Amino acid sequence: MKRIQFSFLIILISFCLVSQAKPKSEWKPLFGADFSQARYDKKCWTVENGVITASEDKMIWAIGDYENFVVELEFKTAEGTNSGVIVYCTDPDNWIPNSLEVQIADDYCEKWGTARKDWQCGAIFGHLAANEQKVVKKPGEWNKMTVTCQGKIIEVILNGKNITKMDMSKWTSGKLNPDGSEIPGWLPKPFAELPTKGMIGLQGKHADATIWFRNVRIKQL
Repeated sequence: MKRIQFSFLIILISFCLVSQAKPKSEWKPLFGADFSQARYDKKCWTVENGVITASEDKMIWAIGDYENFVVELEFKTAEGTNSGVIVYCTDPDNWIPNSLEVQIADDYCEKWGTARKDWQCGAIFGHLAANEQKVVKKPGEWNKMTVTCQGKIIEVILNGKNITKMDMSKWTSGKLNPDGSEIPGWLPKPFAELPTKGMIGLQGKHADATIWFRNVRIKQL
């Protein structure tokens, strides 16, 4: 019995030492403090007083592939804004069918306010609606969004509310969502088959409406 207890004690001490040796992940700017870790069109994207925005419908990408992470950011919409946070992108030049998009939208305008729920703010675009609508603030006010990606589990917090949780493995079809609703034809790849490691990006001025971002940061899990 003493020998068993001694062996257990050695295992416990070893576990504690390994746990202490593992460095804690810290928040860091997604695009680098000086945007040196970003891929973007400098004629399109501008930075002023820590706020980034785009004059065209172009992406800004963080350099490198990420898996198991939390992205936190603040955004402000204009009237009619339709933008998004893109994760798990494996082809930045053809990102739409090769990534997952967390929708950012002005749900108060008629176009998006009356659109499908999975086209509204906080949804996994075209796949899963948020469990509560109009959590986004009205145009001109800053919002805070947190997107947690752990393998095939995606969670979205908007303005302090847990509004979306997806298990990508349940999306085995590229045509129909698990609830039977249609997936947009330009998103044919089943999420169950989508790699859970890829680039992270933000969408620029889409639908002729501006979007502003600030305090964009990431923490590895």
